[in-house]
Amino acid sequence: MNFQLTGAPDHAWLGAPIDARSLFAPEQAALMATLRGLAPADWSEEAVPGWTVRDLAAHLLGDFYGRLARDRDGHQEGPAFAPAETLEAFIHRINQEWVDACRRVSPAALTDTLDLVGGQVARFFERTTPDAPSLGVSWAGADPAPMWLDSARDFTEFWTHRQQIRHAVGLHTDPDPRFLTVVLDTFMRALPHTMRTTDAPVGTQVQVRIDGPSGGTWAATATPAPATATATATEVRWSLAEVATEDPTAIVHLDAETAWQLCTRRVQPGTALARARVHGDLQLAEAACQIVSIVY
Repeated sequence: MNFQLTGAPDHAWLGAPIDARSLFAPEQAALMATLRGLAPADWSEEAVPGWTVRDLAAHLLGDFYGRLARDRDGHQEGPAFAPAETLEAFIHRINQEWVDACRRVSPAALTDTLDLVGGQVARFFERTTPDAPSLGVSWAGADPAPMWLDSARDFTEFWTHRQQIRHAVGLHTDPDPRFLTVVLDTFMRALPHTMRTTDAPVGTQVQVRIDGPSGGTWAATATPAPATATATATEVRWSLAEVATEDPTAIVHLDAETAWQLCTRRVQPGTALARARVHGDLQLAEAACQIVSIVY
């Protein structure tokens, strides 16, 4: 199945747009099947450091409500930045406040509410306009971001949290390529932003190749920086190339499990690099393995 939209994207350096709209409903169904299959004791298992499975499910509900309130309903009230607070600190703070408030909610009530509200979120995303401006995606360096990237980002978050719940109760990552193909493609949109401080001659190309039916090749290429008042003739901008060259400067070859866990920092860059098959310039490969596709 082809998940890429036709037509030139507004943010060409991010690569061709991704259309994740049809996947929110099946991802929601998979989440509900996972939650309804949990044993009572499973809800208390640690899913991520400091949060149980129940906490992570509550966090998902907060994400659902936030998206509907902001983008469907035009609701303007909500938490605000504290003085001098960074984006990362703000997000971590409000997430924790929400999870703390939800600790009085039972797993059964939480599951039923996620079922109701999650279906509304899926319908919202199905009706979005991909090229419309939307929330910034900080890890891709796009602010504002096109809706296709913003929605794909949310899809990866929902999918990732479901895998964290699965792992917490002893299940493996869901290998369904319908989902993982889009997750990996979205995560790799962080590659140009990851390489942004890496100096290289124009034309330098770094490829990340991921194995398996959900994998592929993503090529970040050093191109001349857009003309601005501050840009110099020697500055470059990294962009996702439409065509991977046959002789890239560096290749990082990863398995799919390592790739998605690297992008969400369940695997650290050094560990990923040790697992990778690297060809060519090691320093460029090391830079590519700094990729992170979450607010971290």
